[in-house]
Amino acid sequence: MAGLSLQALGKHFGDSTMVLRDVSLDIADGEFCVFVGPSGCGKSTLLRMIAGLEDISSGELRIAGVRVNERAPAQRNVAMVFQNYALYPHMTVAENIGFGLGLAGVGKAAAQQRVAHIAQLLQVEPLLARKPAALSGGQRQRVAIGRALVREPGVFLFDEPLSNLDASLRAQTRVEIARLHREYARAASVYVTHDQVEAMTLADKIVLLRSGPEVQTLGSVAQVGAPLALYREPANLFAATFIGSPTMNLLPATVSAVDGQGLALRSADGHVLHAALDGRGLAPGQALTLGVRSEDLRLQGDAGPGTLPCHVQWVERLGDMTYAYLARAGTTAPLVVRLDGRSAAAVGDGVHLQVPAAACHGFDASGTALRRLMP
Repeated sequence: MAGLSLQALGKHFGDSTMVLRDVSLDIADGEFCVFVGPSGCGKSTLLRMIAGLEDISSGELRIAGVRVNERAPAQRNVAMVFQNYALYPHMTVAENIGFGLGLAGVGKAAAQQRVAHIAQLLQVEPLLARKPAALSGGQRQRVAIGRALVREPGVFLFDEPLSNLDASLRAQTRVEIARLHREYARAASVYVTHDQVEAMTLADKIVLLRSGPEVQTLGSVAQVGAPLALYREPANLFAATFIGSPTMNLLPATVSAVDGQGLALRSADGHVLHAALDGRGLAPGQALTLGVRSEDLRLQGDAGPGTLPCHVQWVERLGDMTYAYLARAGTTAPLVVRLDGRSAAAVGDGVHLQVPAAACHGFDASGTALRRLMP
């Protein structure tokens, strides 16, 4: 087995195009780590650097404690599952799965035994004599995963392996990957996706990467942690707005008062809200951004402390839940509140939105999260 250690990895093209900067993290044996982030943040590039398919511009990559920056892909003990399957069309399923074993010098009998075991594990035994053209997209992806598993590498790499599948098949294959990792794989797994559902449901650890000018000054990694940690305690405004669907509601506010119970904040239209946030270092009049998840907001018929007057702009009914999109005077972006699926909220309703102090997140002018005061 082989853990991964990335130490200040960087990647640039030419003299000025910086794609990745200061990526440092450790991925342990058996850990399922997911790289997620917006398009162009370098997720797949970072994966290819680990695989040896892209040169490393700066920093150090270690696999099982050994520096591998200059090693060829075949010398890194990694196996990669590609987005486009990359199966050999002239080979059968059995030949595709076992192809790498022949290159590794595994004997014919042992190779056949390992192919049969993987085929049983992936439930593709009836397909072993078929060629890729005779398979569905989900079956092809299982074969591609089997080709990686059969080699028993130290590190598994997945480059958006489900993006070519339809929604129902994606959900089914996602469950299969989770099962395989839990029951079979003892190696470290690194998985790239733009799909938050995949990231939240598969990962032991999420690495959230950012793009744009912030990479130059702050580095590429916005936050690293367990999925629910990123959702419940985002470290910065970027993490708060990227993780979660719908995204976190944001309200510009001004500090009105600071005490041991938190902050009194004044919204743009003059309403006062209370937030259980550590106000040390803040002063009245200072601007910040208030954030609240849709499931933490409440609707009530009458005005009261910590409420904002709104009207219902749109209602999205999903069966078990309803999302109400609320408009406020002087704002363009709606606030989204999650309601019970049986909610009677209707377009045009005037409502009062309650913002619980304990549910509030706060971000200073630099986008850094304020410490929350837990009860």
